[in-house]
Amino acid sequence: MSAPAAGGAVLVTGASTGIGRACVVRLAASGVPVLAGARKPADLEQLGAIAGVEPVELDVTDPAALEALRGRLEGTSLRGLVNNAGVNFPGPLEEQPIDELRSQFDVNTFSCFAVAQIALPALRAGRGRIVNIGSIGGRVGQPLAGAYCGSKAALRVMSSSLRRELRPWSIWVTCIEPGTIRTEIWGKGEEANREALERLSPEGRARYGRQTDAMAAVLRRQATAGLEPDAVAMRVQHALFARRPRAYDTIGRDAHALGALQAVLPTRAWDRLMDRVLGL
Repeated sequence: MSAPAAGGAVLVTGASTGIGRACVVRLAASGVPVLAGARKPADLEQLGAIAGVEPVELDVTDPAALEALRGRLEGTSLRGLVNNAGVNFPGPLEEQPIDELRSQFDVNTFSCFAVAQIALPALRAGRGRIVNIGSIGGRVGQPLAGAYCGSKAALRVMSSSLRRELRPWSIWVTCIEPGTIRTEIWGKGEEANREALERLSPEGRARYGRQTDAMAAVLRRQATAGLEPDAVAMRVQHALFARRPRAYDTIGRDAHALGALQAVLPTRAWDRLMDRVLGL
């Protein structure tokens, strides 16, 4: 899909790897100027080497970085904002530290709206759109991923609220909900899973050790399965530039199957199915 040149750049957060980087590469290749947000100097240097890309040092939870972004966008126009920055801290909700829960919501949910608040004057000027990268996990709660799933569920509902609030200015908001995508998050997730198990109390390890082992096996499978990140980037481009974009866009056979089954199965049957899928 070729994107219109008018309207300014597209800002992408969490652009260093995976889905974020794929969005940057695809948009830049189509001739769209891109502001690529990342935290690490090495990642910023790599992003700056891509033609049509301006790297922006951006930690979406750092007030100083957000104020710097406000200054960078003042008086400009944006064709779009892609909120992709996200983290996953696994663990059973019974023992997961509350600060860790807050941190996950801070990155996965609250930062999306903090960046949107800053970007909206430029989005109004450019008649732009907002794309939030959610997850099928936001509709399908999974064991040991309650904080992640909860943060994505909140993002899904708040995206709908934001879309309706911004209707008077024709600023569309899409929430994209991928299933398994072949990114670095799965390898990181397996390591984080081990660390979460080590932090549990002896009682917690006895209670949740079997679930943790089962989820580690799932993460190993997902590290080599799923779609390439560009499959999501292609849908992001559609959400930004199509004449009639979707409000919610589910990506991947696994995501479609999980969403459909949860909608029709009784709760107990659904729980039994998920136990089988997860090896529990």
